[in-house]
Amino acid sequence: MRILFAGTPETAADSLRRLQERLDGTDRQIVAVLTRPDAPLGRKRVLTPSPVAAAAVEAGLPVIKAARVDDDVRSQLAALDLDVAVVVAYGALVPAAALDLPRHGWLNLHFSLLPAYRGAAPAQRAIIDGHTETGASVFALRTGLDTGPVYATVTAPIGPDDTATSLLQTLTVTGSDLLAGVLDGLADGSAHATEQTGDVTLAPKLSLEDGRLDWSASAAALDARSRGVTPEPGAWTMLDGQRVKLGPVRDAARADASSRVDEPPALEPGLVAGHGRTVLVGAGDGAVVLSTVQPAGRTPMPAADWWRGAQHGQEIRFG
Repeated sequence: MRILFAGTPETAADSLRRLQERLDGTDRQIVAVLTRPDAPLGRKRVLTPSPVAAAAVEAGLPVIKAARVDDDVRSQLAALDLDVAVVVAYGALVPAAALDLPRHGWLNLHFSLLPAYRGAAPAQRAIIDGHTETGASVFALRTGLDTGPVYATVTAPIGPDDTATSLLQTLTVTGSDLLAGVLDGLADGSAHATEQTGDVTLAPKLSLEDGRLDWSASAAALDARSRGVTPEPGAWTMLDGQRVKLGPVRDAARADASSRVDEPPALEPGLVAGHGRTVLVGAGDGAVVLSTVQPAGRTPMPAADWWRGAQHGQEIRFG
């Protein structure tokens, strides 16, 4: 079985590595990798290969760099004599004209239990929405956003401390194993896909505004949102007209033993106050515990350190 792997971010690079491990010693091999072009990174905007491109070079795999699957890319894929193509967060839609190039079509590893959370940020949105369970699906690509029939799914819990980073790490491992199993099924003819059923929800790409914390929301909602946007775009708030970045905040009622506040003081939404070893911010109900604070132009620091330097007998209120 000749396989194309298409992906771009670090999560996809981890999937590529794990899939390579699963395929080692079998008659199935990844013959090429499709990823998006090098992108400018850092303050100096240095053109940098995608994490998937770097992983492919490390593995000695041929790399096709393209922002979309155009006529030139389709010609390159046709020449590879592919049996199947797999997609993990490539970052562009595969056009209908390319879907039939591999004998078994295109498979997509998606980090949700479809049809829930179709779109670019399924794990992040599941955390933000306060769910305690999500999963991964391997489905056949069709025209339309994540609409194809599903070959297999696997569930995964969302822990109370999970950020988007940790949840995606978990789903990458279980999802990549699920994908390898579907490839096994395609090889021996046992794989079978069923049409999606149930309520459709969408998970559009996170914007900077998704990271802004609305202090009138409940402490639980602020906790969930801050974890869902970590690491990107990151939680933030406004202070004195400047954007302040925040690490994940914790509902004071459920913080760990080192920062738990059994009887937090009554604080208006957005009002900041020190309480023993913790720094609290008032929420719509209760309060949240700050972890790290990064004022504009500075590096992140523990909330307690920031608080000691920020308070001078004046009220501090996030907005």
